[in-house]
Amino acid sequence: MTVIDYNGTGFWSAEQILSRYDAYVRRFNIQFPRDLRPLVHSEGTKRWIYPVMYQVIEGIEAADLACAEIGIEFIEENQSFTFGQILKSNTARALRRTCPTEEQKDRIRKRIAAMLIAGYLPREFRQYAKLARKIGLGELLSQIKGQVPLDKPWVQRYFAYLEEHACH
Repeated sequence: MTVIDYNGTGFWSAEQILSRYDAYVRRFNIQFPRDLRPLVHSEGTKRWIYPVMYQVIEGIEAADLACAEIGIEFIEENQSFTFGQILKSNTARALRRTCPTEEQKDRIRKRIAAMLIAGYLPREFRQYAKLARKIGLGELLSQIKGQVPLDKPWVQRYFAYLEEHACH
């Protein structure tokens, strides 16, 4: 049988995500953990295993802090993934609709600041900027302004957007 697994490898394999989820469930004292097993489709001699991140995103939308922790790890990751652009966009959108902890908000803020400083703004950054608008960036933008490559048009555009909407 041919198995096509769309999950990542190592830290981002389905097994590793499920293992981290179990640890976060204990850390956040979640009484009713979610079933995060990946969706599997079989047809003939082929079997497709879809990303666990789809279930993680559903968990984030249901205010599961353990899923939110995995989602934040996911947007902190620079690595490319199968379906990565849409999964990262949907992760940021789900995080925007929930209430992350202050520690989680700080990690999101640092990630967004690091991306601006690096001038690394993939398509999903649009959702990251909206997430930053919701959680606020405070003084972080003024602290990094001299490090941000404002000569790049997209960096300049997002920096101006964040200065206007996310400095609370």
